Amino acid sequence: MASIDPFSSATTQLAALRKRDISASELLALHLERITRYNPHINAIVIPNEEQAHRQAAAADARLARGEWHAALQGLPLTIKECVEVAGMRATMGVQALEHYVSEKSGPAAQAILDAGAVVLGKTNVAPYLGDWQADNPIFGRTNNPWNLALTPGGSTGGGSAALAAGLTALEFGTDLGGSIRVPAAFCGVYGHRSSETAVPRYGSRPGASRPNPASVMGVVGPLARSAADLQLAMDVIAGPAVGEDIAWHLNMPSARHTSLADYRVALLPSADWLSVDEEIVAALDNLAQCLREQGAIVEEAQPEGFDLREYTEIYTELLYTFLYASRSEEERERTVEELRSSPNIFVRAQIAGLPASAGRLIVLHAKREQYREMFRAFYRQWDILLSPVTIVTAFEHQGYEIPIYKRTLKVNQERVPYEYISIYPGVATLIGHPATAFPWGRTRAGSPIGLQAVGPYLEDRTPISFAGLLEREFGGFVAPAGYQ
Repeated sequence: MASIDPFSSATTQLAALRKRDISASELLALHLERITRYNPHINAIVIPNEEQAHRQAAAADARLARGEWHAALQGLPLTIKECVEVAGMRATMGVQALEHYVSEKSGPAAQAILDAGAVVLGKTNVAPYLGDWQADNPIFGRTNNPWNLALTPGGSTGGGSAALAAGLTALEFGTDLGGSIRVPAAFCGVYGHRSSETAVPRYGSRPGASRPNPASVMGVVGPLARSAADLQLAMDVIAGPAVGEDIAWHLNMPSARHTSLADYRVALLPSADWLSVDEEIVAALDNLAQCLREQGAIVEEAQPEGFDLREYTEIYTELLYTFLYASRSEEERERTVEELRSSPNIFVRAQIAGLPASAGRLIVLHAKREQYREMFRAFYRQWDILLSPVTIVTAFEHQGYEIPIYKRTLKVNQERVPYEYISIYPGVATLIGHPATAFPWGRTRAGSPIGLQAVGPYLEDRTPISFAGLLEREFGGFVAPAGYQ
């Protein structure tokens, strides 16, 4: 057996498989042993798939024995977010009403993963309805952060980020609407990529959503990994047109804009005086800016002409709540409106407006969204990357899922702020549908990972991923948490 470290990149593990330095069955056994040892403590993988995984690994080994290398992920052990439809597996979104739901067929992203020869270890934990920045629900319980079990790994793809950080999986596929890939990546010190909005088919990413819905925007499927190269590997597998469009459309993402940090034109999103950000995250961003300047990159504070983060977040919040509650009953929406009226969140009016939004209002919101998309197209003619925090805090202590989000707060420096402010920086990429790559950049004094994000031009996903990879090459990247090596 090859000396494969459980924290080896997916790319490295695949190279060992292809050279037959290790078999798929041996690689699976290595990961299953770690899951047995560590998963009880962190509760990251909540729907095991061991029996099927053994069959998938055996099939991969049979192909390798015949000298066949037929697919990009052949024999690679990986995990998929609990909500994603995979034929024959449960998909509950962490809510009791769906506790016994089993998918009849796989969504397009999951099918692409299976077709690429992956060995699916299982599915990873989420927040109820995917609507929290933790992974804690009444069906599967709470996922803990491998860096500190008292802290959340983030959410809603928190199980996946924890599994990666603990070396339980080589790759994770999740979803992102309000930062559900990027926040967990930042909290666990791994890489996460929110794909461009139309780069990966979005349907099949939650129970019952088995066909495209053009009216549903902003949510995407994307990968988490321990290296930037693995993000690109994963994107190459799942990216492509939706069913019906594939008859004429082909996705041909351009190469990264540059191959050297010295050539990048990097804009730093200006801070907002109304939004507190953890001082250690701010210091990390300043440090990165200085490192980039020393590499020869152009780095300046900049944002699109006419851009105002507060106004932008109001549009994003209203549109977000329109979609989050679209399938809820009128009674539930009215009850939520009454509950929100006492919230100190400065965006509460946008939340309340989104809950009962009419079809006409939805059309207006889409029009406003397109104005911002036009604004950012102009911006990226001058800049290659927009840098910002992933969010306003690092991993925080668990807050029970049973506590309404509007009643929660977070301590940022010495100030208490509404919990929902976590979504403000993720929303910068989400509203306009742009790609954004979260990457690790140091740790806090207390030892928690710090993550930052690179937002790239629309459908130029290779640019922010490659940028993160160049940072990884020059300055280092993922570091395994103590106790899991």
